[in-house]
Amino acid sequence: MAQVLEFKLPDLGEGLTEAEIVRWLVEVGDVVAIDQPVVEVETAKAMVEVPCPYGGVVTARFGEEGSELPVGAPLLTVAVGATDASSTSSTSPADGEPSGGSGNVLVGYGTGAPAARRRRIRPERNTAPAASAAPAAPAAPAAPAVGSAPSRPAPVAVAVGEVNGRQGPVAVVSPLVRRLARQHEIDLRGLTGSGPDGLILRADVDSAIREAGHVAATEARTAAEPVVAEASTAITSPAIASPAASATAERIPLRGMRGAVADKLSRSRSEIPDATCWVDADATELMAARAAMNAASGPSGGPKVSVLALLARICTAALARYPELNSTVDTAAREIVRLPGVHLGFAAQTERGLVVPVVRDAHTRNAESIGAEIARLTELARTGKLSPAQLTGGTFTLNNYGVFGVDGSTPIINHPEAAMLGVGRIMPKPWVHHGELAVRQVVQLSLTFDHRVCDGGTAGGFLRYVADCVEQPAVLLRTL
Repeated sequence: MAQVLEFKLPDLGEGLTEAEIVRWLVEVGDVVAIDQPVVEVETAKAMVEVPCPYGGVVTARFGEEGSELPVGAPLLTVAVGATDASSTSSTSPADGEPSGGSGNVLVGYGTGAPAARRRRIRPERNTAPAASAAPAAPAAPAAPAVGSAPSRPAPVAVAVGEVNGRQGPVAVVSPLVRRLARQHEIDLRGLTGSGPDGLILRADVDSAIREAGHVAATEARTAAEPVVAEASTAITSPAIASPAASATAERIPLRGMRGAVADKLSRSRSEIPDATCWVDADATELMAARAAMNAASGPSGGPKVSVLALLARICTAALARYPELNSTVDTAAREIVRLPGVHLGFAAQTERGLVVPVVRDAHTRNAESIGAEIARLTELARTGKLSPAQLTGGTFTLNNYGVFGVDGSTPIINHPEAAMLGVGRIMPKPWVHHGELAVRQVVQLSLTFDHRVCDGGTAGGFLRYVADCVEQPAVLLRTL
């Protein structure tokens, strides 16, 4: 006999208390294996997949995509023993719970078991479209759920019916596309996807938004025609301008990763008395040294050394000379805490907002090692697979805003760090070189620092050393 178990949103660690449902990976009626990811959630730290510790048939889901759930809230219920997929589970006589459950509910950790292919229990072909795709178990578990709360959100109804000429759920992968459609009240079931297998893309939603706006404007003009015909100043009739006047502002919730970034930046501005200094540096020799390094490695001599990796190595050398900037302030104890190692964060822009992955023990790495780790973390950031541990614990941040075509900026310190180095774009400019005017590759460097940990002399010395290494890379030889 099947036993219905309730799986709750697990403790996500790092002090996180809630998460936003981005995408369900299973539907009601699916057969899931132990430790199979069932939902993709976005926390204030990262986007992660949550594995279910039970194996069986999904009987209910709780929470819609885009909604937030607190830790401990029900995620889904699983009927254990309802199908042959639960044959790996057994009941322990000691506690009455299925011994097949892994108990592994921490985000980012798994047993490493191969994921089983999902199977859907579907009705017969002659079943009416209104029939539920769920198994014989009730949509809401009638049996007492393990650790069930007195009240819970309503289960998510699985949408069935004809979509793009076939039966099944709406073919939308990106949660951003779903959110955009909700904001503009676009019914995804009325769209024909232009992607593979009818997948609905953002371009399809944008086209529907434009079409809806055109229809609204046409209806408004049609309603205004009698007024225009009677008025002597038909061309300047206010009725024609009514669609623009009735436009409403778009409201975007500050939550998830974007909300966490907003909170952290606000806290930095309110708690840290920061100051900024900047300097222009001739990066011609640095670019030449990089070209020589990459040429020496040959066509198959490994990955190329990036400019960001060289600047990161320069930062670790500068922090060894000026350890005041590799510190934090303990406001409760009124103490400056100088940190023994350099965990270098670097700003990376993704579709979900700004993230700061951290290169651990950067002070022990050379430029090639730092570059390889930056490339690895950047790829994880782009795919949304960074773990919370990879986004925390930084002691100093490097921000390369030059990739956006910007010359200079005043960075906001990544709380609770004490400083951030900003790097603008490297571009040819007129420069006095050896007493003569020449065209050189020039970059602007800006340092924002916590004035509590050091004075302008220390900050200026740090920035000047970084600029000297950029202009004369041989200066780094002393610390290699």
